Amino acid sequence: MKFYAYTLFLCLFFSFASPAKAEEYNLVIAHEPVNITGKTVEKITINGTIPGPTLRFTEGEDAIIHVTNKMDEDTSVHWHGLILPGEMDGVPGFNGFPGIKPGETFTYRFPVNQTGTYWYHAHSSEQEQDGHYGSLVLVPKGKDPIRADRDYVVLLSDFHDEDGKDIFSNLKMSSEYYQYARRTIGDFFADAEEKGFGKAWANAKMWGEMRMLPTDLSDVSGYTFLVNGRTPEQNWTALFKPGERVRLRFINASAMSIYDVRIPGLKMSVVEADGQGVEPVTVDEFRFGVAETYDVIVTPKEDKAFTIAAESIDRTGFALGTLAPREGMKGPAPQTRPRALLTMADMGMGHDMAGMEGMDHSKMNHDMPMGDMAGMDHGNMGHDMVGMSMEDMQSGWAQAGTPPGDKALSYADLRYVGIQADTRQPEREILVRLGGNMERFIWTINDKKFEDSGPINLKYGERVRLKFVNDTMMAHPMHLHGMFVQLENGQPAEKLPNKHTVIVAPGQTYSVLLTADQPGEWAFHCHLLFHMSAGMMNKVVVAKLDPNAVPPPKASTTKAAPQKEKPEQADPHEGHSMPMNHQGMDMKGMDDMPSMDHSTPQKNDTSSNQNSSHGGHDAH
Repeated sequence: MKFYAYTLFLCLFFSFASPAKAEEYNLVIAHEPVNITGKTVEKITINGTIPGPTLRFTEGEDAIIHVTNKMDEDTSVHWHGLILPGEMDGVPGFNGFPGIKPGETFTYRFPVNQTGTYWYHAHSSEQEQDGHYGSLVLVPKGKDPIRADRDYVVLLSDFHDEDGKDIFSNLKMSSEYYQYARRTIGDFFADAEEKGFGKAWANAKMWGEMRMLPTDLSDVSGYTFLVNGRTPEQNWTALFKPGERVRLRFINASAMSIYDVRIPGLKMSVVEADGQGVEPVTVDEFRFGVAETYDVIVTPKEDKAFTIAAESIDRTGFALGTLAPREGMKGPAPQTRPRALLTMADMGMGHDMAGMEGMDHSKMNHDMPMGDMAGMDHGNMGHDMVGMSMEDMQSGWAQAGTPPGDKALSYADLRYVGIQADTRQPEREILVRLGGNMERFIWTINDKKFEDSGPINLKYGERVRLKFVNDTMMAHPMHLHGMFVQLENGQPAEKLPNKHTVIVAPGQTYSVLLTADQPGEWAFHCHLLFHMSAGMMNKVVVAKLDPNAVPPPKASTTKAAPQKEKPEQADPHEGHSMPMNHQGMDMKGMDDMPSMDHSTPQKNDTSSNQNSSHGGHDAH
């Protein structure tokens, strides 16, 4: 009897004392020829595919990922939305991470302390645009509270035949390089017939004086939009049996594309936002910012094919997939919606000029944050705005063409599942002004590019409000590494939803709350890749890092062993997904890219109405 009791004791002891199981992956990053659009071009693959394989981990495990760089340039992998030690976050120049040199292998090792849908991508140069991205699924160690009969990753991306570096160079040469959709004389006469010649002329005159395009909803066109690496013609398909609950893990892994997502004929129940649980909300569609994720449940009851449709907001194309009871089926492609036109409201002018929150009027005739307004006759602005219609006062960007009676998801709909742990009021407010100069394709935070800015310093554990003021006519999906923020979306403090990426609409102000509970250096930037490349990034430092207090990294960097055979391909059906990054990028070789700040963070005043960056001027 004593023997059995002793044996049971030992079993229980070792079951609790043993380290968490480690899930291990090997990723090989390489330049390889690919043919997605009918033209063979060299892109970046992960284990031979675009996107890379879906990595799956269980809560409580240790994740071990060996990343081998087979390219002739440095690379990196950032684990987007994961809470982990700073040195594992994967941003070159931050937290002592050097990047991964050609021919080397770097081992990422970190505990998995969360669940949900996330993704990974490069944080070096423009590699994310060229194929360096993939999906991450973190499952609960016990029973998943979200019940589903089927579970699929739906990763959206924008593929371009041009190299990412060439796209960025073209934008620096002319911010309108890819602007093919422009207003014509025919559009003017159509406006004149609808609104009257005077209003049509005043509107055209105002846009002309600002040297801006009301059709400028996105910076880059010419994309082929993909679902799990497949074109609309290749018809990525997820199978179901009528009546089953199907979980779709939507990930926007695009470099520059925002989508309106819908499944005609099916309601979607949103159950997670950015990997974090929300109280279910039923919608017909949602606007999907770059780097966001949404998990939805659908229950198709008919024995027919349904189309998963993600339409780019500039209406240049769809990413299309299919939900079907059998392979080979394909639902009808939805009709293209009209392209929205930007209005004065998207410039923050839908209200009285005197009441425009966040606008620095002293700069209106200089290098204004909306720098593409250079040359505008501001003296006549008030006069021209007198005749503005209610339509002019409403955001054009926000007009998704949602049919009457259909429900589009709003941030205000999101409510945290459970009770938030920290419901304190913020101790201070930090202004985050988003600006830029479109003529020179420069994008800034608090009027400075990354290379000219100082860090935003936070005390460990403090509660702050980040107040975004968007002085531009483009939406910016703002992403903070290392921590989640809570949207101030009108819900009670204990129900404010967590997000790692927040769309700040054109000309608008939006605020979030942050508990600075993760020490380290964290990238903070717009997730439109070329906006980040052009300067819209900053560094957030939580507590001053004392080198003696930082535990040694668990990663190892070694020379990659020569491989004679092609790396083993991921199972194309693993987890029901097809195989194929925030930020502070490795700017090697990019003259126009901001350089990394490797110096010791300096104390900086980031209180309300103060710039959180210092020094320098535009060098371009």
